[in-house]
Amino acid sequence: MLRIYDSFRRAKIPFTPIRPGHVSIYVCGPTTYAAAHIGHAYSAICFDTICRALRWLGFEVTHVRNVTDIDDKIIARANETGEAWDGLAARYAGEYSRDMARFGVGAPDIEPRATDHIAGIVALIEKLVAAGKAYESGGDVWFSVESFADYGKLSGQSLGELRAGARVEVDDRKRSPVDFALWKAAKPGEPSWESPWGRGRPGWHIECSAMCLAHLGETFDLHGGGKDLIFPHHENEIAQSQGALGPDTFARYWLHNGFLNFAGEKMSKSLGNVLGCEAIAEAHGGEAMRFFTVSHHYRSPANFEIAGDGAGGGLALVDLEAAERRLDYFYATLQRLDAFAATAADPGDGEVTEAAAALAPAVRAALEDDFNTPVAIAALGEAARAANKLLDEPKSAPKAVRKRSLVRLRDGLRDGGSALGLLQGDPAEFLASRRRRLAKKRGIDTVAVEKLVGERTVARQERDFGRADELREELAGLGVEVLDPPAGPDWRITE
Repeated sequence: MLRIYDSFRRAKIPFTPIRPGHVSIYVCGPTTYAAAHIGHAYSAICFDTICRALRWLGFEVTHVRNVTDIDDKIIARANETGEAWDGLAARYAGEYSRDMARFGVGAPDIEPRATDHIAGIVALIEKLVAAGKAYESGGDVWFSVESFADYGKLSGQSLGELRAGARVEVDDRKRSPVDFALWKAAKPGEPSWESPWGRGRPGWHIECSAMCLAHLGETFDLHGGGKDLIFPHHENEIAQSQGALGPDTFARYWLHNGFLNFAGEKMSKSLGNVLGCEAIAEAHGGEAMRFFTVSHHYRSPANFEIAGDGAGGGLALVDLEAAERRLDYFYATLQRLDAFAATAADPGDGEVTEAAAALAPAVRAALEDDFNTPVAIAALGEAARAANKLLDEPKSAPKAVRKRSLVRLRDGLRDGGSALGLLQGDPAEFLASRRRRLAKKRGIDTVAVEKLVGERTVARQERDFGRADELREELAGLGVEVLDPPAGPDWRITE
């Protein structure tokens, strides 16, 4: 049975969806006023992996991830650049989707945009006003936090603490400094829509409540986002949604991913440690970023370091380099397993080694334990080691058992990897791509290497083994290891 850590209850509990076999999940998506960075990618990968894991575990999933395409930040950026606000928001929304695709993040099943839900937003605010949970003041509409007795239960903050620590400017239009905006009166030159309170635009928090209601109904299973959204965004979503629809509505469980830290500090533009998605993908490959992410439990903080520019220039992240090496090992193993399976006769059904039999159950057990992806990766690692041992030591198992086990391990690595969004590529393509990146970083002339490898092949064919050994040593001096697999000569960059 699947167990998840519910941020609201602050405990790991059994997960029971509203509709058996089906999971409805809403994840807060981007506010499209700037290019996405590594922090956005980390959170998106976390929830993409959760959705993949749910499907792998046998659930049907409806994944809704919104786009906030009207917001103070969007308007401010448009004013800075002179670009139309809606064009700017659409452009960054497109860039976000392309950037996330670099890391294997699939499109959500439904991707609503705030500006397409103005009517629903207005209707929800009207319910709050009618229920005495919100009030109009000067064309603005505010949520009365004191009217919602459960306010603060998600974040663990009391109203008294919030009042004492309210870092807000005095605003005579608000009854309390902790009240938050549901509708903002139009200002000259800003985008606006008609409403019962005059022209204006929605506040940030009410947008998500309205989109949840429109696409998942009054009550749904899971709501996700980064820990930085717990307060005030998710706290406010709960207050306004349940304030309008009743106490037993809205999300039944809450999931929050941990922070991505740079050298122990939270990533932020003010600290100058924000890294772009394109630079990361070009330096290390998108799958390395994904491997790095799922190597951490989604609720745990993750740290990364910059090692330097590298000899060949470009970005170099210590943890992503380690992720690349691990992926190299997995793909090299899959390449060996594919080569074996291509020449092995069908061994039929029957006994397999313990490692082959244990792989799928181990991955399932890990994912059912609050999506414990590091444990799932460890299980894949054990399977890869077992596979390489069987390949290296043909007599370590009876012939038929060995064949069945190697095929089971190959299929299991790909199947288990699919739950994490890993190991779905062609091994030869991954290995060649990584080799190109390493060669560029280290300033290795691949044309010269290929020439030397070709000369060595000729020397071996002519049985000039002395010359072949000299060429091997020359290549080693360049940082290159020559390989002699059954398929023919190849080479890799030593690490």
